[in-house]
Amino acid sequence: MICAICLLLIKSVHGTHTEYEDLGFYPQKEHSLMRPYQGTGMTIPNWDIIGHTIVSSNFIRITPDQQSRHGGLWNKVPITFPYWEVHLEFKITGHGKDLFGDGMAFWYVKHPMQPGNVFGSADFFWGLGIFLDTYANQNGAHAHTHPYISAMVNNATMAYDHDRDGTHTELAGCEAKLRTAEHDTYIAIRYYNDTLTVMTDVDGSGEWTDCFISNGVYLPTGLYLGITAATGDLSDNHDIISIKTYRLETPIHLMDKLDQRAMIIPHALGSAHPRDHIDDDHSASGRMSWLRFFFYLFLTIIVLVIAGVIGLLIYQKRQEVSRKRFY
Repeated sequence: MICAICLLLIKSVHGTHTEYEDLGFYPQKEHSLMRPYQGTGMTIPNWDIIGHTIVSSNFIRITPDQQSRHGGLWNKVPITFPYWEVHLEFKITGHGKDLFGDGMAFWYVKHPMQPGNVFGSADFFWGLGIFLDTYANQNGAHAHTHPYISAMVNNATMAYDHDRDGTHTELAGCEAKLRTAEHDTYIAIRYYNDTLTVMTDVDGSGEWTDCFISNGVYLPTGLYLGITAATGDLSDNHDIISIKTYRLETPIHLMDKLDQRAMIIPHALGSAHPRDHIDDDHSASGRMSWLRFFFYLFLTIIVLVIAGVIGLLIYQKRQEVSRKRFY
């Protein structure tokens, strides 16, 4: 009866998502956030805010549409159950038409409240990061367009390479038109039976669209949920409207192993093998393409020809002047 009521609530709020019918799921108030946000004074029950984050009556603005801003919203209560699902309702908007950034991130990590250079949070994290990247760095070695959603599982041994948009350590990802003011936008992150599924609803349809499904993802219990965002030379408003967290029913064959979940070291079988970052100056000087070589060679020949023509004209002019003086 309880699960049926939960299902009806989700359908009424966010369309018909039939995938819930196979999963027992239970709303978790201490890990969720809905309007009205504030408790007594400027506090938000069960949540901390950091950086340039501000709370209004209709949304929580992680960063304003200004350069060099960062902010965060972190749950104070650790997740104690192994499988869960989180729905984020958010808005990414701003004055930029063609250039905007940098993006926003969802976290399930061991150490919350640590500002850093990965969309406003610390690098070398322990757990899961889902990155909503709205700006494509020039050095990104990828073929996809932005905005782009990607996932990274880390056990504090890998750095997120911002210059390459995380392509060297990416678990999976998809393109998604996240940036819009025309309708509500949503993302769902589901961790169930050691499988990570990310879905989006960014077109106003009220239906989930699969972003990716990745098997063999191992995450421990006891980590913290968080949302961060950052701007640099480019900027955007990054707003959170609601966070809804659900506990998913643990499969029966795993019930006797719940105590072991807290000891898991985060890892994913399908993660891309990390590659070292190579500075652009070194890579450019060390492996100039043949196309660039021939371009410079052609440019040098043109300069030499022009210089030769100018020199010949000057020589001929001087010869004429010399002949006139002789006669």
